[in-house]
Amino acid sequence: MPLEPDEFAELVLDVVERIPPGRVMSYGDVAELLGRGGPRQVGRVMALWGGGVPWWRVIRADGSPPPGHEVRALEHYRAEGTPLRADGTRVDMGRARWHGAD
Repeated sequence: MPLEPDEFAELVLDVVERIPPGRVMSYGDVAELLGRGGPRQVGRVMALWGGGVPWWRVIRADGSPPPGHEVRALEHYRAEGTPLRADGTRVDMGRARWHGAD
C-alpha cells in the first residue's frame, strides 16, 4: 500500500473536499467529473485516504452510505440536512446529487 496518495488520489480527495454540506456524489460521479478512473478506483482512494475529507458525501449510486459506515454516515446526513429517501436509510439522489458546478 502506498504511503502517500498519487495524483489521481489527490484529485479525488480535492473533489470530495468541494462537495457542499447536504449534497453527495456517487463514486462514479467523482470519476466522471475527473474524466478518469471509475467507481472502484474512487472507492479504493476513499478506503485508503478518505478519512481526512467528508467521506460520507461519496456514496453508492443507489443512495446507500459507504459500506461499514452506515450509522456514522446517517448521523452526518441528518446533521447536514441531506435529503433522505422515505425509508430514512438512503440518500435521495435526485435531490442531493451534486454535479460539481453549483
